[in-house]
Amino acid sequence: MITETELLKLMGDLESDRVERTVSTTNTDKFAQTICAFANDFPAHRQPGYLLIGVRDNGALSGLKVTDDLLLSLGALRSDGNIQPMPALAISRFALADGEVAVVEVLPAHLPPVRYKGRVYLRVGPRRATASEQEERILTERRIAHSLTFDALPCLESTLADLSEDRFRLTYLRHAVAEEVIAENGRPLKQQLASLRFFDLRQDCPTNAGILVLADRPMHYLPGAYVQFVRYAGPDLASEVLDEKRALGDLRTLLQTLDLIVDANLRQRPVAVDGGFVETMIHDYPRIALRELLLNAVIHRNYQSTAPIRFYFFPDHLTIDNPGGLYGDVTAESFPQVTGYRNPIIAEASRVLGYTNRFGQGIARATRALELNGNPPAEYRFDAHHFMVTLRRGRELFD
Repeated sequence: MITETELLKLMGDLESDRVERTVSTTNTDKFAQTICAFANDFPAHRQPGYLLIGVRDNGALSGLKVTDDLLLSLGALRSDGNIQPMPALAISRFALADGEVAVVEVLPAHLPPVRYKGRVYLRVGPRRATASEQEERILTERRIAHSLTFDALPCLESTLADLSEDRFRLTYLRHAVAEEVIAENGRPLKQQLASLRFFDLRQDCPTNAGILVLADRPMHYLPGAYVQFVRYAGPDLASEVLDEKRALGDLRTLLQTLDLIVDANLRQRPVAVDGGFVETMIHDYPRIALRELLLNAVIHRNYQSTAPIRFYFFPDHLTIDNPGGLYGDVTAESFPQVTGYRNPIIAEASRVLGYTNRFGQGIARATRALELNGNPPAEYRFDAHHFMVTLRRGRELFD
């Protein structure tokens, strides 16, 4: 609970995204919206917000007499069903020299977004605002981040028989666990899988990550778990299709198939360097950039979507369209400096399988490779549901 000393400090400070002052005692809509906004904690302070009733905007007391009826009406806001999920708050009365103050202390919610009468409110500096779709999505993904990520959740219809024990022992376990630990490990298979978050012992079934990494047919349970590749003869989706493939299967097989697709579709030509005495081969797109961006799509996609990753080649550009926008605390302003992992177990599996060396470096590596190859910078577009990157061919080298 807040102390009197802390209250006096809050009264003297400027109104902020953690403090709102009011002299009204009857505007319950305003009170509820403020509680909702503090509970959502959009700035991610992870500290309580305070509604101070009986305090003017300049910090002076209004001379309010805090009655039991006022305290009861404030307490009723928590449980009247209009704020969902129910917020965690404490209500107190302070008797100061120039008047009384009712304080509502609101703790950040563990399961945002919190809604009041179906609307999501948040604090934008010292004022309240209704959340946009993007802001609401960020709050939703914070809720998932506080609980289990999707790849850690049990795949309830699956069984141990869906996982390949040979794939686990021969291509994953020996890269994930030290040899001496494996030699001393006498635990049953389920417990070994569970230790790497591929099996849920409580539900007695594989996790979604287990299905994606170790199952022969992940699409049986996660229909969108594949990459659709199409090469077009013209500049748009209405053009003639020259080639079409699907990369699917367990994570390692899917990534290996993508490598083959990339190698089969890159064009190369020799370029003279050092005054023409030496030739080097350049590609229309740098292989490392394509590899990093495709791996990024596989790791960060939303596997709850039934849509595949779409990898489309056109004569002068290519696109990678990934179900799932920016995740968690990553925003349009902080991308790509800030990284959030929608599927941390899948990200770790890609490292164990040798496809990732350092987390959070893929975009930077792709950017550097494009620059060295003479391509324009990658173009990124994202919304609440998709993340798309467009690469354009180098200037006249392949015309």
